[in-house]
Order: sequence, then structure tokens, then C-alpha cells
Amino acid sequence: MTGTGNEQAGKTAEGLAYSLGFGNEHSSEAVPGALPAGRNSPQRAPLGLYAEQLSGSAFTEPRSHNRRSWLYRIRPSAAHPPFVRADQGALRSAPFTDCVPDPNRLRWNPLPEPAGPVDFLDGLWTLGGNGDATQRTGMAVHLYYANASMSERVFSDADGELLIVPERGGLLLRTEFGLLRALPGEVALIPRGVRFRVELLDATARGYVCENYGRPFQLPDLGPIGANGLANARDFRAPVAAYEDIEGPFEVVNKFCGHLWKAVYDHSPLDVVAWHGNHVPYVYDLHRFNVIGSISYDHPDPSIFTVLTAPSDTPGLAGVDFVVFAPRWLVGEDTFRPPYFHRNVMTEYMGLIEGAYDAKTAGPGGFVPGGGSLHNMMSAHGPDRETFDRASAAELAPQKITDGLAFMFETRWPLTLTEQARDAGHLQRGYDDVWQGLQRHFRP
Repeated sequence: MTGTGNEQAGKTAEGLAYSLGFGNEHSSEAVPGALPAGRNSPQRAPLGLYAEQLSGSAFTEPRSHNRRSWLYRIRPSAAHPPFVRADQGALRSAPFTDCVPDPNRLRWNPLPEPAGPVDFLDGLWTLGGNGDATQRTGMAVHLYYANASMSERVFSDADGELLIVPERGGLLLRTEFGLLRALPGEVALIPRGVRFRVELLDATARGYVCENYGRPFQLPDLGPIGANGLANARDFRAPVAAYEDIEGPFEVVNKFCGHLWKAVYDHSPLDVVAWHGNHVPYVYDLHRFNVIGSISYDHPDPSIFTVLTAPSDTPGLAGVDFVVFAPRWLVGEDTFRPPYFHRNVMTEYMGLIEGAYDAKTAGPGGFVPGGGSLHNMMSAHGPDRETFDRASAAELAPQKITDGLAFMFETRWPLTLTEQARDAGHLQRGYDDVWQGLQRHFRP
């Protein structure tokens, strides 16, 4: 897309309207009268549209877990030619068998800029993951770097939902349900099977993607916190109906059981005129996260920062959690305020969206925006030496952290790298060195 195209996408994004609320039964119509009243599938759908159900869960799952939406579209999704295999690029899927799981602490610099024009789909680069996409278990960590918009091209993921975390450059997401704008500091959630196209709002775009193969993300239970706090449901923005009635060739790419397949349609598949349901995409501003923390002593466990969780068959043990370290006050008395040294049964992949993280040294060779670190299960980690020395001697006045926005994909299983991540030129070879120089202070 040219600079003019970026400007047009930006103007479109600025004028968007939304429907609010995570997990709601949303409904929307781009043309009055397009939604049927009192039934989902009348003998003749209004305005000559086709009625179609998109199911993100099995029909017989409990009502509280059931995800489905009814779409009223110009042509049914069934009207398409056969799919054929497509080039995978740097996109990989579980099970990951390139490498053995690595217990070492690892950190990467940001993904290098592509040599030529690359859109969001072609710019996906897989770091690793766990589970098995064909069994709908586990997750994958991808990064992306794009310098072109998707044009006459649409993508959908049958293997899982996509949590997109922009770090540089805004995105305009054109989905079957309508349009969403996702800027750095926000996240976009695209449910399993939903078709979408990514247009750039800036010259380039870079960020992270969590592909969740398992149960869909939901808001975590609050327990003793009470009825309010963490991510508020009302702050999640769902699109309103907007359709494309465009004839001509469109490449539709589908990720299915770890492989990309493509078909050329004679029309845009983003032709949904009206819809209702709860299997819908969202955008959420991470700066709106209502941080809960200690106002007496000790640093709370990172679970208190959970935005979304994908439960597993074991209560409290998530297939993947999405955690954010948002701006917040630190006031704990007689407390080592950065995250403590620990070993964790959960695996942690951490990324940085802006600024610096309070437990890591920033700057070249450190933990920087666009970079990421992997601490597989039971690997010992925590503040680096410079952070430890500074925090141990700091005056414990109330302190507000305002210059950083970090996040974590946390998963119950070890994360196995792809070969390209293991051998990447932007892998920091001396990451272990950040803990060197931690001195013995024991005085019996």
C-alpha cells in the first residue's frame, strides 16, 4: 500500500464505531432490516442474504462456554473453489519437532526488517510453541514485521484464535464482522476461523502474536478481588457490521492443521451485511487495565496481572495466560519491588511494547521493545545484577512506573523452539551474563 493508501486506512480507522463488552451477545447490521427478527434462519433471509452460523465451540458445550455467531452475507462461505497448498514462509505450527525443549534462558533482539515488500501474513515468523494444533491443545508464539498492507487477500486460522500485540505501527483489521483499529499499546483478538485482512496505518508494523490452539480466551475469575478489577469487560471493543460487495479475484488463505492452504474467490469473502452472536473479534487498550497490587509489603505474583486466560482441563492451570505489566504505583514497605528471583512450573515468554521493564536493563543488548525472552519451566530467572543492586539500595518512597508496557504469554507446557528461532542472528548469545556478578553477601 502506498503512503496515500496508508492515509486512507488511517482516515477509515479514526471514524470507526464499536460495540462494547467482552463475551456479550452482540448484534449489528450495516443495512437496516438485514437482521431477521425472532429467528436465526428464516425460509428467506432478509434482503436476499444467506444465513450462516460460525461455531467456535461444539454445539453441546455448556452455555457458558459456547461460542457462535450468525452471519447474514451476500454469498455463503460454501461457494468457493478447492483449496491448494500455499507457501508457508516462516510460519510454523505445533507439534514442534525441529528442536528438543531447551532449559536455557533465552532472549532475542527485535525481528529484523524484511528485505522487500511483506504483508502481515507473509511477515509472520514463528519462535516456537507447544501442544498439537490438530488436537486443539497448546499455543504458539509468532512475531511479525510488515511493510505492506494485505491487498485482495484474506486470512483465517482454523487451528486457533490469534491474539495480536502491536509494538510498532497501527493496524486496520477488516474482518467478517466489521473493522477494528489496533494501535501499539492495544491488543486484537481474532477468534478461530474468522476471516480478516490487515492494512497498515504506518509505513511499517511490528509486533507479537499468540496463537491459542486450546479453549478460547476468557476473562479470569476474580475470586477474593471481588466483582471489579483487572480487565473490565466494558473496555473490550467489538466491531459493528461493515461489508465489502466487491467482484474480482481475492486470495483466501486458510491455516489448517499447521499448513497454509489458498483458494481464489471471485468476490470478497468479507461480505457479511449483518450478524449477531458472541464469537466475535475484539480490541482492548492495555492502558485501561485496572492494576491490583500490594499496598503493604511484598511483590505480588504475576498472576495478578492476567488480562485473559485460556483454561485447560485442570482448574487454575491455563493452556495460556496473557499478562500485562501496565503503568502502576509501587508502595510496598521493606519490599524488594522488582519481580523476585524464581523458578516456575509455568513457561514464560515476555515481550516489551514500549519503554523499559523494571526487572531488566534496557538499551543495546538488553531487553528492548520488539524483543523477547523465554524462560522455560523451572528455569531460574529474575532481576539482572544491575537491577538487583539498584533495587536493593533504593529509597522506598512511593514510586509510579509510567515508562514501560511489558506483557507475558504464560503456558503450562514447555515451549519448544523452531530451528529458525534457535539459530536466529538476532538471538542474544550472552543472555546468561546479565546474572554474572551477583555477589555472595552471606555473613554467618
